[in-house]
Amino acid sequence: MSGRLEVVAVGARTPVGLVAETSAAAVRAGLVRLQEYPYALANGEPVTAAFDAQFATTLNGRPRLFGLLASVFAEVERRLTPAGGLPDRLHVLLSLPEGRPGFSDDDATEVARAVFTHFQGKGIDAFVEVAGRGHAGGIVAVQRALQEHERGADGPFIIVGVECYLDIHTIAWLDRQGLLAQPQVRNGFVPGEGAGCMVLASGDRRRQLRWPSLAVLGGVGTGHEAQLRDSDMGSFGVGMTHAVLSAAAGLAETEVDTIYIDLNGERYRSEEWGFVALRTHGLWRSLEYDAPSDCWGDVGAAWGPLAAVLAVRSFVRGYARGPRAMVLGGSLSGLRGAMILQDPRLG
Repeated sequence: MSGRLEVVAVGARTPVGLVAETSAAAVRAGLVRLQEYPYALANGEPVTAAFDAQFATTLNGRPRLFGLLASVFAEVERRLTPAGGLPDRLHVLLSLPEGRPGFSDDDATEVARAVFTHFQGKGIDAFVEVAGRGHAGGIVAVQRALQEHERGADGPFIIVGVECYLDIHTIAWLDRQGLLAQPQVRNGFVPGEGAGCMVLASGDRRRQLRWPSLAVLGGVGTGHEAQLRDSDMGSFGVGMTHAVLSAAAGLAETEVDTIYIDLNGERYRSEEWGFVALRTHGLWRSLEYDAPSDCWGDVGAAWGPLAAVLAVRSFVRGYARGPRAMVLGGSLSGLRGAMILQDPRLG
C-alpha cells in the first residue's frame, strides 16, 4: 500500500449526457431532461421522469441496467487503455438499487454476474462485490475500497453505481408510497436513471500503470439514520452528521468548498440536511449546495459515482469553488454516506 487512493478515471451515462464530460457540462449549464414517460398511473395521470432517450422505452428491467453499465464500462476502458492498459485483475464494487418491486435480490445477483461475465470476456479476473444499495451505496463501495487499501491492496478498484426506476412495478410502488412527484404529492421525486463509474488506485499503482490523477480521496464516512421518512418525528440528521464528521476527520484543514447532495424534493431529506448543516456548521465554507436531481432526476444507486464525476470535472476544468468537495447521500433504508474528494493539485 502506498499513499492515499486517487481517482484515475470516471464515466457517466445520464439522461443529460452519454459520457462524463457532457453529463457534467449539462448539469453545470442547468439543462433539464424531465419529461413525460409513456406510462399512465392508475388515476390516469402521466408520469414525469428523466430517462435516456437513446434507449427504447420498451426496454425494461435488467436489460436496461445492463445497457447503462456497458456504456460506462466502455468509457472508462477507453480512457485507461491508451495509457497503461487494464490490468488482468480488478476489484469491482457495485452500488445497486435497494430491494423493491421491480428490483429483487435475485436481480442484484444477476447484475453482479453480468458484470463478472463482462470482464471475464476481456480476459480479466474480476472480483465483483455488491458493496452497497441505494443512494449511499456508492459511498459505501468507496469505503470498502479504502478498507481493502488499508489492508495492503493497491487497486485498481472500479466503483460503479447503476439505477433505473423506469419499471412499471417500480413506478406503481413509488406511487403507492407517495414518493412519485405529482401535482397533488408534496414530497415526491422525479424518477430517473443512470450509471456512474470511478476508478481508484494508490499513487504507486497509478504511476506504474501511467494513469492520470484526477482527484484524491480525502475521507469517507457512513452512518445510519434510525428515524426514517415514515417516522412521526422526522429526521434530526444524526446518521448523516456521523457520516460527515467521519469523512472529515482526517482533514488537516476542515473547510469544504463544494457540497454535492442527493436532495430530490422530499421534504424529509431537506429537513435532515438542515439539521446536519446546524450540527456541522464549522465544516463548510458555504452552505450553498449542488443538487442535480433538478436536471437528471433522482439517480438513486448511481448517485455517489455520478456526483464524483461532477467533482472531478470541476477540478479538471478549473471551475470548482475550491479544492475540496463533499458528496452526501442517503438511502431509503437509513444508510447515510459522505466522501471528500480533493483537487490533486492541493498536494
